[in-house]
Amino acid sequence: MKTKILNLTLISILWMSISVYGQGKLVSTTNYDFVPGDQVIFYEDFSQDNIGDLPVLWSSNGSGEVKTVNIAEGNWFHMNGEDAVYCYTKPIEFPVNFIMEFDFIPDADYSDGSILTFYQETQNRELNNELYPGVKGLHIVIGSDFWETKGYDTDSEDWLEGKGSKATVEKEQVNHIIIWLQNRRVRIYHKGEKALDMGTNIFAGTEFNRFRFSGWDRASLPYISNIKVTSASPDTRSKLLTEGKLISYGIYFDSGKDVIKPESYASVKEIANVLKENPDLKIEIIGHTDSDGNDASNLDLSKRRANSVKTYLINQFQVDGSRLSTDGKGESMPIDSNATPYGKAKNRRVEFIKL
Repeated sequence: MKTKILNLTLISILWMSISVYGQGKLVSTTNYDFVPGDQVIFYEDFSQDNIGDLPVLWSSNGSGEVKTVNIAEGNWFHMNGEDAVYCYTKPIEFPVNFIMEFDFIPDADYSDGSILTFYQETQNRELNNELYPGVKGLHIVIGSDFWETKGYDTDSEDWLEGKGSKATVEKEQVNHIIIWLQNRRVRIYHKGEKALDMGTNIFAGTEFNRFRFSGWDRASLPYISNIKVTSASPDTRSKLLTEGKLISYGIYFDSGKDVIKPESYASVKEIANVLKENPDLKIEIIGHTDSDGNDASNLDLSKRRANSVKTYLINQFQVDGSRLSTDGKGESMPIDSNATPYGKAKNRRVEFIKL
């Protein structure tokens, strides 16, 4: 009897909590547990590229161009070449524990799927169109109704494979895909749930320094944008209690809005846990924006976003509101240049300051 009650309780926790912002169900951190780190390693939104051009920092053996779409803001890279690869031309020092997020729009005919590949390149090649690029790597297949992963080592005949069929991509919609690589483990999150989790999916000793997208045929021609790579799982407790400041890139809002998106749950819960474990701790929540748009509007938006985080902590995690104060600085306190997409991504942040 006790076991049945416990099971029912766990199920109810996983699917509880209708958001006060009307966003639908939130999922417990036992299921949706990624927390981006406090370092932005890479960001690409193609804002520096001209419409109709191949992005300047990408190389391909097929066609592709930057476009706008009617269902989302910003520039989008349409990878529309048959049997083509799309390589980011510069090496990236990926840590052993990192998260990549990106927005992905499959068109109406999307069927065979696209492949995101992280790989270890030793020859410094800007374009690698080999089936298994580099010396070691990981293929992630974004299918129309499945996910597949394949870790490979060119010195081995074996593969480390995984497959999932939950939370698959929706055609002609913006899909926010989150991939967490932690040592040899691979996790994929989409639509508010964990779509795939493989404990041993990457060959030991792999040091990723490149990534690319590829497709098999003209039935897999997606649009991508807002590619962000962050370090993963910051020591929230130490940052707040010892250093007195935590920068979060894991609290998400739509452009120009102050409504917290469901994938922010785990990041805010980390803050709530520290507050609950330290009942005398008080913090100030400060919103920051990049320099796009009107100065006054950015200042107002940053204040509203900070207040939304406070309300979220109170309503979702029962934190005492008297321990929380808020402010917004708009674009007035950048930590990087607003002249590049990477710099703007670093400037869009929420900070938590120990009082």
